[in-house]
Amino acid sequence: MAALLRSRLTDWTVAVPVLAVLVLLVTWGRELPAPVVVVVAALLGGAVLAAVHHAEVVAHRVGEPYGSLVLAVAVTVIEVALIVTLMISGPEKTQSLARDTVFAAVMITCNGILGLSLLLGALRRRVAVFNPEGTGGALATVITLATLSLVIPTFTTARPGPEFSPAQLAFAAVASLALYGLFVLVQTGRHRDYFLPVDSQGRVIDAEEHARPPTTRAALFSLGLLLVALVAVVGDAKTVSPTIEAGVAAANLPHAFVGVIIALLVLLPETLAAARAARRDRVQISLNLALGSAMASIGLTIPAIAIASIWLDGPLLLGLGGTQLALLALTAVTAVLTVVPGRANVLQGGVHLVLLAAFVFLAASP
Repeated sequence: MAALLRSRLTDWTVAVPVLAVLVLLVTWGRELPAPVVVVVAALLGGAVLAAVHHAEVVAHRVGEPYGSLVLAVAVTVIEVALIVTLMISGPEKTQSLARDTVFAAVMITCNGILGLSLLLGALRRRVAVFNPEGTGGALATVITLATLSLVIPTFTTARPGPEFSPAQLAFAAVASLALYGLFVLVQTGRHRDYFLPVDSQGRVIDAEEHARPPTTRAALFSLGLLLVALVAVVGDAKTVSPTIEAGVAAANLPHAFVGVIIALLVLLPETLAAARAARRDRVQISLNLALGSAMASIGLTIPAIAIASIWLDGPLLLGLGGTQLALLALTAVTAVLTVVPGRANVLQGGVHLVLLAAFVFLAASP
């Protein structure tokens, strides 16, 4: 027993997240010299890899689609906490922080993670196969949530800017939470089989045949370390953000581009987990991660900022601009055409990755 405990404590997937959190506690809120920033960045990368490992352990124990749900919700809850903390600490500079972060998460997940997963799956066996019933339902929920929370505020007339009135924000928060809760019930309840991996003939693959699942104790141990690793990822991303801001300013890029970079860092665990699943010919798990993360980002962020807005001063800008609306509409149409057949080749994956590149480029050069 003691030997097992020592081996776990010396395992890098245990040591790195713990060390990253300790460094986070020491460096939080301080101006860091360049060598320390390099160390924090290295620990950030290690925490990302550790988070992916522990997420896969938990997923193997609880099965799909619960495994994908655990990682998506864990990342999003911590991300929402970071957003609300930043908004409370500097409301005059963060009026559009929630909008920019949520939109970046939607574009990264629905184009970056989804496109990469389809590309890797198609490269493995020429055609990536998934269940269009579950994936289509998830996509419809994401599109509805994004429209209610990010598009409608641009066209409402209750306030002069692209923002909701208090009553409208309350409705959007309740609707977002209700839709997300309904989706989780469907995903984990009567239609769970819609979100399980399928083979080339469309038959459900209900479990991994080649490996025994970990014990309950090991899964709980990994779940705890997953949360520690995710705290380290988000916290260390915030710690290095001043350096990122300085680099963005030196490159003469818009300040909003900082949010895109941080969103990319925060979503790295899900990206790597989705890529690994796609390489194992489990494209459905990858799509569960991509669309589930987008859904959780909206469904949990909007209610959280609706509550936080009670204490926040100044306007809360949620409506997207013209370029962002065009990218969101193009993403929605392309994703629908990709999902409906239940099969995709490298072209569909490439199209979504190009849309991600367009989003990043236009965020840097609006």
